[in-house]
Amino acid sequence: MNRSEKAELIETLQSTFNASSTIVVAHQVGMTVVESSDLRGKMREAGAGFKVTKNRIAKLALKGTRFEELEPLFAGPTAVGTSADPVAAAKTLVDYAKGNDKVTIVGGSMDGKILDKAGVEALAKMPSLDELRGTLVGLLQAPAAKVARVTQAPAGKVARVIKAREDQLQQGS
Repeated sequence: MNRSEKAELIETLQSTFNASSTIVVAHQVGMTVVESSDLRGKMREAGAGFKVTKNRIAKLALKGTRFEELEPLFAGPTAVGTSADPVAAAKTLVDYAKGNDKVTIVGGSMDGKILDKAGVEALAKMPSLDELRGTLVGLLQAPAAKVARVTQAPAGKVARVIKAREDQLQQGS
């Protein structure tokens, strides 16, 4: 890899870091191509990215970003999970690491706040942004449905009273 390719790779990785709200650093040892492709596919489905990179290049790419303090985590066979959603990368990597002992979570950062392994695992247990949105929409729709039922109830009762009176008058005649 020549200098211009390295510079381009560093710039691309740095823009990925800047566009992310969460970065998860993991060690991956002995992953097969199939396992790596499977993990990348799961990360993509979750709206996250997964990149195996040289530590030197990752450290250079971290400079000037809010994730600069992650530099000490880049030792050994390192891979990086990134996502704009604060939970997506952590949730996907932690779930994958539970079923595959070749991936180990080292730590990470959420909006520049450094997280240890336990912090990343706690972040992974939180609902994703989409799940939170769904819950919020459900909460907002519930009162509206109740209001609609309450406003329709008196009209329904009046209609039933009128119908009962009409039936009563018809039976009396």
